[in-house]
Amino acid sequence: MEEDGIYTKDGTVDYKGNPANKKTTGTWRACPYIIGNEGCERLAYYGMSTNLVLYFKHQLNQHSATASKNNQNWSGTCYITPLIGAFLADSYLGRYWTIACFSIIYIIGMTLLAMSASVDGMKPFCYSKDNCNPTDTQSAMTFLALYLIALGTGGIKPCVSSYGADQFDDTDEREKIHKSSFFNWFYFSINIGALIAASVLVWVQTNVSWGWGFGIPAIAMAIAVGFFFAGTRLYRNQIPGGSPLTRLCQVLVASIRKYNVAVPADMSLLYEKADAESNIKGSRKIDHTNDLSFFDKAAVETQTDQLKGINPWRLCTVTQVEELKAIIRLLPIWASGIIFAAVYSQMSSLFTLQGERMDTRVAHSNFHIPPASLSIFDTLSVIFWVPIYDRIIVPTTRKFTGRKNGLTQLQRMGIGLFISIFAMVAAAILEQERLKIVKKHNYYDVKEMPLTIFWQVPQYFLIGCAEVFTFIGQLEFFYEQAPDAMRSFCSALSLTTVAAGSYLSSLLVTIVTSITAKDGKLGWIPDNLNHGHIDYFFWLLAGLSVVNFGVFIGIAKWYTYKTAVGTVPLNQKEAK
Repeated sequence: MEEDGIYTKDGTVDYKGNPANKKTTGTWRACPYIIGNEGCERLAYYGMSTNLVLYFKHQLNQHSATASKNNQNWSGTCYITPLIGAFLADSYLGRYWTIACFSIIYIIGMTLLAMSASVDGMKPFCYSKDNCNPTDTQSAMTFLALYLIALGTGGIKPCVSSYGADQFDDTDEREKIHKSSFFNWFYFSINIGALIAASVLVWVQTNVSWGWGFGIPAIAMAIAVGFFFAGTRLYRNQIPGGSPLTRLCQVLVASIRKYNVAVPADMSLLYEKADAESNIKGSRKIDHTNDLSFFDKAAVETQTDQLKGINPWRLCTVTQVEELKAIIRLLPIWASGIIFAAVYSQMSSLFTLQGERMDTRVAHSNFHIPPASLSIFDTLSVIFWVPIYDRIIVPTTRKFTGRKNGLTQLQRMGIGLFISIFAMVAAAILEQERLKIVKKHNYYDVKEMPLTIFWQVPQYFLIGCAEVFTFIGQLEFFYEQAPDAMRSFCSALSLTTVAAGSYLSSLLVTIVTSITAKDGKLGWIPDNLNHGHIDYFFWLLAGLSVVNFGVFIGIAKWYTYKTAVGTVPLNQKEAK
């Protein structure tokens, strides 16, 4: 009985492969190393990506629309590659070794990028600061470095947040409460890194050199790796459960092969291992749910199964079936995050280009703030709202809802989606006012017009507020609702909304440009935004966000929560 309180019950092990001891591993004793790693890694990532659209435009000599699309496509790839890291982590390597291996690729990419911007022969030849003539080889070197970074960051991205959450035992009520708080402070650390990147590093890139501007992030990434390895002895590790894609395919094939088999009314007759443990390594059993009942056919044991023996392509356990159901239920929630991600992606593209056409001086001084540095107000917004949410909103809403976390994850995400609408409205109204001044004073060929860039602060601040609700809620939701052996995969799935949002934004730019830039017209997004109408583009995103919010409300009402054996069942009605 005493041993029951010593070791975790969620299947985690220590660095030696022994059952994880609650008193010497995990919880907040291990998380500072993971949070420190994430803060430095995000400093590295945002340090080289925040100003990237202007690097494309001025150093690689690309047009505004091309620079925006290349930036969105690269950013999208950074959030697609997590599927690779997640597959390896869940199937073979585990989260610890996946983070370790992909960190090496990450550092190689960061080093190559710094060299491509600083070493003679590798960096573009420039006639002046913003007038460069890169060769095809130099451009290719830059993109090779960027896509190595995309592979590296993608490999570790879905694992770090899941690895941090692994440090808290789901079967221990006290530890489970701290897990929700971990996601808040994990995201807080991301924005501390982003704060330094958007302020110091963007200034270095603009006023010192791109070589130093990309070199410092490479050093930060090396420090991040050091942070991670320093906590090795304290970590709890989930054992890889084998290929999740194979298990999902087995359920699909088995249910189709038994399409004419009736599902028994008594669900206890469905096939499941008699042991307390699941047959999936590193995973607890999952209770049966009544929806998506077609897939229950895969767990119906027929005479053929009894005669020929158990074949996983004909007969699957209830837990295996529930894994597939859990993924299918997550897909509509996943899709509802794409529009929000498209809104979020504007900070690194059109917001930056918009700011470039405004007065970048600070209080009429000679000090100019780089347009990309305005994202600091998104970061400050997150830093402001995370403790407010964790220390004020959660305790206050807990009194009304009776839930330990105050709001459900879906409620939290919905609030963020609603706030994001106003971010696009603010951006559109600002651009309308800017264009009125351009027209009134004939400022069409003036690069920096007399309208302070700080009018962009509200749109950045609103997106930061929306992030605290939507992105953090999404991180926690996808981890909680993921089967134990598919948590890296589901974390990657949540991150691919950012990829899909970036690709959607790029697609919208392409469509809008092809439609509006016809017959000699400059279109909505020309090189000189004073002749364009990006306010129309912002209104388009605001309208799509309104529709998306309405769809999300319907999806949230429909959603059925997963319950793993050994955890306290969630009241479905209360969870909505």
